[in-house]
Amino acid sequence: MRAAKAASVSAAEAKSLFADLERVPGLLLAVSGGPDSTALLALVARWHRKLKTKPKLMAATVDHGLRKESKREAAAVKELAQRLGVPHRILRWTGVKPKTGIQQAARQARYRLLVAAGKQAGASHVLTAHTLDDQAETVLIRMARGSGITGLGAMARRSRLDGLILLRPFLELPKARLIATVRAAKIPYADDPSNRDPRFTRARLRALLPELAREGLDARRLAVLARRLRRADAAIEAEVERVQAELAVGGPEGGSITFPAVGFARLANEIALRLLGRAITRLGDEGPVELGKLEALLAAALPAAQKPAKAHFRRTLAGAIVTIAAGRLVVERAPARRKSAPAPARKALTTRPAGKAAKPKAR
Repeated sequence: MRAAKAASVSAAEAKSLFADLERVPGLLLAVSGGPDSTALLALVARWHRKLKTKPKLMAATVDHGLRKESKREAAAVKELAQRLGVPHRILRWTGVKPKTGIQQAARQARYRLLVAAGKQAGASHVLTAHTLDDQAETVLIRMARGSGITGLGAMARRSRLDGLILLRPFLELPKARLIATVRAAKIPYADDPSNRDPRFTRARLRALLPELAREGLDARRLAVLARRLRRADAAIEAEVERVQAELAVGGPEGGSITFPAVGFARLANEIALRLLGRAITRLGDEGPVELGKLEALLAAALPAAQKPAKAHFRRTLAGAIVTIAAGRLVVERAPARRKSAPAPARKALTTRPAGKAAKPKAR
């Protein structure tokens, strides 16, 4: 039996998808030139033309400079945007590119460039064309990496991005529907071969999705899992906020955060883990806390917190130091690491007149 043909996104459906954007100051559309983002550009342009009060609108294409076709593809997006009446900018990722972790680095560079362009254009929102398929792939990637509840919640429709709002209006739409949309409108789009390159994790997992779907684990069910985990995560975060307000003393301005050790030890492990992670993130100076290392620290700290009168616990993580003593668990900034002195130069065992080399030893 043939699968049903995907339907294109209608004007009425697009109006519903963009309904909460009618009165915002401005929108920046992230358009790579692939079918998903090309559909975003076309649908937003059509919706925008019919509005009485129009937000500022701009499209932007990030040219990562990683493929020889990227310059031509960015120029094609610019031409399409101009035909649709949407101002467009090409943003170039310049400088030395890393030899490993290139997709993650490219993603970070892309968002950095988009935020800067959005702020310059007066946009309040950055729109991307992430789909239901992208959501499913993200869940699988994070499962493979051993992510916790927060990570497995994957992408939200709306999130904060360095002072702007990142919006993913197509997150519940299959990619096939966006492809159908641009094909119905006879709009050409680019094909990025890296999307099928088995060197990349996402491409390998993407290839597995049809087989998983045959077992019932399709993109929609993976997205439902993510949505339910985001709901659970929000409930846990609300409880963490409540407990933090009740137990924690101090903050970054005071240089330390203190909890009563026994009260901390009595908390549910997930609440204690997040409280500890928040304190280390706020006071440490070595970047994000790795979940596995945080779990190991909590496991080591809890026995000491249960008997704080006898405890002499002191550990460092991510630039913060955790101490348990005198009935308190204290998190504070770790002392700056001393730079090791350079090793003294080794003296030569023998000296020779300049210009005369040592005779090689017989082997």
